[in-house]
Amino acid sequence: MATDLHSAPPATGAGRAVSAAVSAGGRRFRPEVQGLRALAVGMVVVYHVWFDRISGGVDVFLLVSAFLLTLTFTRRLETAQPLDLATYWLGLLRRLLPAAAVVLVAVLAATAAFVPGSRWRSVFDQTWASLTYRQNWELAGKAVDYYALDSSAASPLQHFWSLSIQGQVFVLWPLLFGLAGVVVSITRLRVRPVLLALFGAVFAASLAFSVWQTGADQAAAYFDTRARLWEFALGSLVALLLPYLVLPVRVRVVLGWAGVGMMLACGALLQVQQQFPGFVALWPTLAAAAVLVAGRTDSPVGVDRWLSSAPLLRLGDASYALYLWHWPVLVIWLIVADKPSAGLPDGAVVVAASLALALLTARLVEEPVRSWRWPSAERRRTGLVAAVALSLVAVPLSGWEYRVQAQEAAVERQTRADNPGAAALDPGFEFRGADDAMVKPLASSLGEEWAAVDGPCSATLMPADPRLSSCVQTGEEATAKRTVLVLGDSHSQMWMTALGSVATANDWLAVSVHRPNCRFVDAPGTVDPDCQAFNEAVTDYALGLSPDAVLTVGSRTAWSSPAEEVPAGFEAGIAPLLDAGIPVVGLRDTPRFEEDMAECTARNAADPSVCDVPVEEVLAPASPLAAVAARVPGLAHLDLTDLVCAEATCSGIVGNVRVFMDRDHLSKSYVETTVPVFSERLTAVLGW
Repeated sequence: MATDLHSAPPATGAGRAVSAAVSAGGRRFRPEVQGLRALAVGMVVVYHVWFDRISGGVDVFLLVSAFLLTLTFTRRLETAQPLDLATYWLGLLRRLLPAAAVVLVAVLAATAAFVPGSRWRSVFDQTWASLTYRQNWELAGKAVDYYALDSSAASPLQHFWSLSIQGQVFVLWPLLFGLAGVVVSITRLRVRPVLLALFGAVFAASLAFSVWQTGADQAAAYFDTRARLWEFALGSLVALLLPYLVLPVRVRVVLGWAGVGMMLACGALLQVQQQFPGFVALWPTLAAAAVLVAGRTDSPVGVDRWLSSAPLLRLGDASYALYLWHWPVLVIWLIVADKPSAGLPDGAVVVAASLALALLTARLVEEPVRSWRWPSAERRRTGLVAAVALSLVAVPLSGWEYRVQAQEAAVERQTRADNPGAAALDPGFEFRGADDAMVKPLASSLGEEWAAVDGPCSATLMPADPRLSSCVQTGEEATAKRTVLVLGDSHSQMWMTALGSVATANDWLAVSVHRPNCRFVDAPGTVDPDCQAFNEAVTDYALGLSPDAVLTVGSRTAWSSPAEEVPAGFEAGIAPLLDAGIPVVGLRDTPRFEEDMAECTARNAADPSVCDVPVEEVLAPASPLAAVAARVPGLAHLDLTDLVCAEATCSGIVGNVRVFMDRDHLSKSYVETTVPVFSERLTAVLGW
């Protein structure tokens, strides 16, 4: 199941009333736009539920939303009507927030009932972000943050990212119309040429930025509002040019069907999963533009006849609600069913449930609120409706967060006797903690379980090479008796918690220079160029620092497999350090599980032993690094497997402490409990 959600909500949620707005050309806008929205949301739902691919629906929605907005504000400018932005924005919140609030409250309830506690923090953050229309920025940060705990698990609220982008544009676009109005009043130029120049500039600048950023960092570009503005600008340009595009009926019939065909073919034909938005998004947006330009042909074979059919119009009316419901229903269903994706039967249930909820929401929430006259009498009444909708989500969310924070604080007050962790593996150990002591850490706080360090490296320790951007330390350089440098990826850095404790106790300095997903060291050509460049630079850094020892993970485990190995380039990679007289301690890697061990223990709190995995399924019978260390002088072998997988079993909880924080990283809380053994074995292999 994809973790980056490629979808977007319907244009405004205002329904058929918006599609009846008068265009700048004086004609009533045709209902086929409502059918176009129905087609787009249908594509989004089908592709999400059954194909796990980009459908292009996101781009259609963005374009159509700007198209409709532009028709309204252009007409106001050309007829010298006041823009009345405050009333517009309040009315927009009145239309959008109630349905969104209902879905958000439902997601919170379903999260409490079915979602593992390890994802609660993510849902909390994303609920606030969705409610305040900044979800896209929340997800952009997570998309580029290796240490975001939910990076491999879909959130039931991911789909609000595109609604957030639209909300931001619904603030920006009226301001641009206001700016255009000022320019027109000063220069006496005509409205439409000024708007064409303005949105043409936005289109060109944003498209250029989108192409560049998609190539440089697609994960961030996907959620970046700046990389999406051109799609809105294209919709505005179509609306502005529409009165001048007078085409024969036959041409418009062909254009309309070609546009629909291109829309439907986008997700099926293009391999765009890692290329959106960029220039590839021109395919679905130009397809939607073709349908809009084709307009109402009054031809019995025109696509508008089909798009204006009663079923599509009804679906178009419920398209906003269907978009809101389909993704959380899908995610919660997969969690409950414990499946990675929906097959044909499950998918049919998800679609049916989503459609039923959407129709109910449109009928019982959207339509009554939209037709309610009382809020329209005064701005403050409209604002009150929006405030109530916000409160319906904010109040229970705040209460739940407070409760979770109180539980986390209570766990932190527990003693080491309550959570002995690895100490429980000592011969003759007896638990002396409270009978009701909670497991540490709580599943909800796993996102804070990365390695403990004092902070970033000091100026004298910070690498000068720009390829080495991540450097942390524990201890004081000025008073340190020894210096230990940790190199590699997060599997090396997670032991900084234990090494830091040893360093503090012995007046050492522990320094970690690491790069996520970049093992020190693989053979050149077997890793990406950035990782290879990092390893070259970090080797130079280590030689310049000349530490008393280098600590790094020397073997590499496979996902739920005993196929453990020493990377082909490891011996050659550490050779420069050994030649310089720097001893290297090679750690045996920890196991990796296909299933998230922390989530498993959270789901099975009553009996976490069901999550146990035989060590023979995830590690080799003997450490392959031991043989290498036996023949390479200066390389020491440190195997802590018995602390992680005791008695031939890898358990999710040991000594009332969660061993793993996710699928392959040890929790900081558990590593802290390994310090006595870690210290004894490290000093032994180094002869210190």
